[in-house]
Amino acid sequence: MRILRSVRHKICADGSFMKEFLLDAPVTEEFFTYLKDFGTVESLPNVGEGFYKFEKTDWFSIKGFSGDTTVEVRFKKEVMDLTVDFVYFLFASHKEGKIDLSVLKKREKAVGERVRKHLYGV
Repeated sequence: MRILRSVRHKICADGSFMKEFLLDAPVTEEFFTYLKDFGTVESLPNVGEGFYKFEKTDWFSIKGFSGDTTVEVRFKKEVMDLTVDFVYFLFASHKEGKIDLSVLKKREKAVGERVRKHLYGV
């Protein structure tokens, strides 16, 4: 699955930066299951059947309905320039079936070190 383009973006009241991305294929429940390897995933049926929220603390969140070709991604503004490429990589690396997470985990670790240094000086 690939991100084709940002169809809408704005700065939110909480200081985050939101981008709505158009995808080349509908997002699936399996995609949100795949995201559990990188953060927290919640199913929110009270919002609507098939609605999911993924949270990677200090990085970004992804919200959307399975079956839709758009998702909303909210970036922590201070580190968006460090994490936006990882979002693209997450989508591009997702394949139906078995996925080799080793490359993604290495990239996640490298970006995580840069995010921590930027936010906390650690």
